[in-house]
Amino acid sequence: MVGFLEGTGAHGYSLATGGLNAYDYAPILVQVFFHLLLLLDPLAALVIIRARPGGPIFAALVMLADVVGNWSIAWSAVTAHPTAFLRPMGLLPITLFGIFVLLTALPLHRAFKGRSSPTTSTRGSVCGRPTFTRSPTGKTSSRMPDDLTREGG
Repeated sequence: MVGFLEGTGAHGYSLATGGLNAYDYAPILVQVFFHLLLLLDPLAALVIIRARPGGPIFAALVMLADVVGNWSIAWSAVTAHPTAFLRPMGLLPITLFGIFVLLTALPLHRAFKGRSSPTTSTRGSVCGRPTFTRSPTGKTSSRMPDDLTREGG
């Protein structure tokens, strides 16, 4: 999650300092994608924070596209001078973070999916929406907030 927020900051800084031409060294589709990361990175962080089952898969897709975009730009330079990219900024940390996100996406998806049952909290209802509870037998029931207040919930 922190990596996505750092990416948001990096892309925000690039946009603030370079404007829409911040990535003019890249093909147009990669430029557009890098600008889109200003929205996609915080969205990925948000769905991970909220423990949404689709969050890790979404984050993995964002990072896969980010890594592919960065490698497509840097490929000729990496093949010409491979050791120049062994530094703690740029392509190396993006690649390592991408590998981490890809390797943890399915286990995290499964963990979130196991937790994604409707809430058992009686405080979760908002604006007259029902609160869902799941019994140990797996049956789901719902109650309106008024029902909960009558029972002291």
